[in-house]
Amino acid sequence: QLGDIDLLKNTSGQYGVAWQTDIPRLRAGHVGGQVQPILHSSYSAQQLGYFYSCSFVQFWSAYMGCGEPHREDATRTFLDQMDVIKRFVQNYTSTFLWATTSKDMELAVPANKIASLIGVEGGHAISSSLGTLRQLYELGARYMTLTHTCNTPWAHSSTDTTSNGLTDFGRRVVLEMNRLGMLVDISHVNNYTMSDVLATSKAPVIFSHSSAYALCNNSRNVPDNILMKMPANGGVVMVNFYPGFINCSSTASLEQVADHIDHIRSVAGVDHIGIGADYDGIDRVPYGLEDVSKYPALFAELLRRGYSDSDVAKVARLNIIRVFQEAEEVSIKLQAEVAPDNTLISPQPNQTCRPDF
Repeated sequence: QLGDIDLLKNTSGQYGVAWQTDIPRLRAGHVGGQVQPILHSSYSAQQLGYFYSCSFVQFWSAYMGCGEPHREDATRTFLDQMDVIKRFVQNYTSTFLWATTSKDMELAVPANKIASLIGVEGGHAISSSLGTLRQLYELGARYMTLTHTCNTPWAHSSTDTTSNGLTDFGRRVVLEMNRLGMLVDISHVNNYTMSDVLATSKAPVIFSHSSAYALCNNSRNVPDNILMKMPANGGVVMVNFYPGFINCSSTASLEQVADHIDHIRSVAGVDHIGIGADYDGIDRVPYGLEDVSKYPALFAELLRRGYSDSDVAKVARLNIIRVFQEAEEVSIKLQAEVAPDNTLISPQPNQTCRPDF
């Protein structure tokens, strides 16, 4: 009930929930706004130098757990989630700018607004229907995570330890997403699905909220053999802040998050890193990165480690915009070549659902 919530106020102690996101803290974290150098008084000049405010792009996640009751209503529930996202963007137009294209993202900068897009977290949203996938795109979904913590009939989750990846229909899903211009998100999938997607996709992919497996051997993270393929694909690994994915324990620190960024840079390069904090999707956060207001502290740490202003700008914003632009270019090319497919497959029985961590 959006009428019961005022996002213009700090929500950290309101509504019985310790939320990690609201408009005052988004602004304090320099999410959105014009690109300019800012000296933060909370850090000494020697520690920080100049932090480059990079006008983040914000994906809001439409989500329903894949193992929840009434899963047959998943598509309707995802539509409800998308409706909520659209309504709060409309309710706070002085802060948020509804975005569905890379041009929209760029327009947010001079308007001093936060470009707001929808990501669909879980391929069960489409009920194994390419027609439903297309309609979610028409309604504003601009990425889809192929699985959540359960397999779909056509892709295998990070909870699946078998050697199964994409089915033939799963490859058709990926190619249809390419044709539409929807980003293919391979957070939550297993290594075989990752490899199959990279071998199939004609556009750059994203990991919307995953970290480096070499530093924390959680199956939700990205192994080096996949990181090494990212330059050829052009995609981006957006680092997750959840402690269980940072150091495989219940606690983590800002510096350890920066270690994951360092590792991905060393294997894939700085052009293939983004931020996928997963705020308000996680119940534990690293020390020093407690909420969305703390982003400047992370970028201060990267600058301290020798990252340039342009490197920071890439990690914060420019890499994901480049990926989006390239996906749009692939879409234009494919729409001139490929007719849409109306294939629908029936869900398979006995789909597994195991804990994510």
